[in-house]
Amino acid sequence: MFVRRSAAVLAATAVIGSAFVPAALADESPGASPSQAFPSGLYGSTDPAYDGVWRQSLALLAQHTVGVKPAAKAVDWLTGQQCESGAFAAYRADPAAKCDAKTKVDTNSTAAALQALEALDADDAVTGAAVKWLKSVQNEDGGWGYFPGGASDTNSTSVVIGALNAAGTDLEDVGSQEEQTPYDALLGLSIPCGEDGGGAFAFQPDKKDKLAANADATAAGVLGALGKGLVVEPADDEQSATKAQCAGGDSFTIEDAAANGAAYLVGAVAKDGYLKSALAGAEDQPDYGNTADTVVALASAGRTADTAKPLAWLEKNSGPWAAQSGPAAYAQLIFAAHATGKDPRDFGGADLVKQLGATGPAGTVSDSSSAPADEQKDQNEDKNEDDGGVSVWWIIGVGLVGGIGIGFLISGRTKKQQP
Repeated sequence: MFVRRSAAVLAATAVIGSAFVPAALADESPGASPSQAFPSGLYGSTDPAYDGVWRQSLALLAQHTVGVKPAAKAVDWLTGQQCESGAFAAYRADPAAKCDAKTKVDTNSTAAALQALEALDADDAVTGAAVKWLKSVQNEDGGWGYFPGGASDTNSTSVVIGALNAAGTDLEDVGSQEEQTPYDALLGLSIPCGEDGGGAFAFQPDKKDKLAANADATAAGVLGALGKGLVVEPADDEQSATKAQCAGGDSFTIEDAAANGAAYLVGAVAKDGYLKSALAGAEDQPDYGNTADTVVALASAGRTADTAKPLAWLEKNSGPWAAQSGPAAYAQLIFAAHATGKDPRDFGGADLVKQLGATGPAGTVSDSSSAPADEQKDQNEDKNEDDGGVSVWWIIGVGLVGGIGIGFLISGRTKKQQP
């Protein structure tokens, strides 16, 4: 998802040094210094300033999904990040300090935390406050932007939909003052069939109110349109939802938008088995994270047969990327494996569950179908470096940090489009 890529680049700037941090964020960084010791309950070993809550939420949710009970201190760390309003920021170095107007709370961190905490049966006061806050920052068009008040985008709207559904909220009853629902917002971001990129979702309209196809946003949009969260249960039997034509017209529904988006993704991975990066200067680089998201999206849409090629590509190629990227990457791969009925403990010969566990405090087996208890040893000393989903050194290599697009990745979440 777009937020993961954005957070990864931001995290990279913190690792490399403050010289490249955009001025707009220089005074707003919630982060810890690279020399600061991070809490023992936190997953990952790199600066959590821009992705701490996100990667923690994904790690806890992935562990729960595979039958591992996360360590209590890992869950406590996440709940301790919540503000009194119910919102979460990307990271708060001092959770004891009260949140104020300078605390950069956001919808994506809050929605990810809500999904994880709902799965873990957290206190209703914690999850209820998060639900209330997310509802309070809904835009008039029915969607959400990354920051409260920001223009709605497909990725933020979709991750909030998944969170609210996880909390048992009826999305049809979640409407703005203009009586627009989250699904109305997604329909407005679905590209009509007759236009370039028809069937895909755009991230946001551009300055001329045009929609540009975005595979990243499309993977998120399919999940959101179907009311799904980050975790998708595997189908009981193989389905073959293969609409031959893009659906449109006056009776266009949110289900049509999901099917159209899935068909677009099938085409996007048909040749190579993976999505290519949309980052400037890196267009020929594989996008591992969004390929994993695409597998989940296709599985959610019933296109299980179409997941075979991208899933096989991930099994063969994603190991070095996940090892470099850490907990969020391992979680994404676990979600992809789970959605397709693949054993995440034998993913191209790798044990994703064990590898994820090595990036944080040890959990415990919580059901009989899980891995042996000896896989749950505390392996903090072997923590993998985490930059939230993108290699720091690869970013340096393509020149992103030095000057070709950090500002774009940070905030527009503005009105810019990725190709």
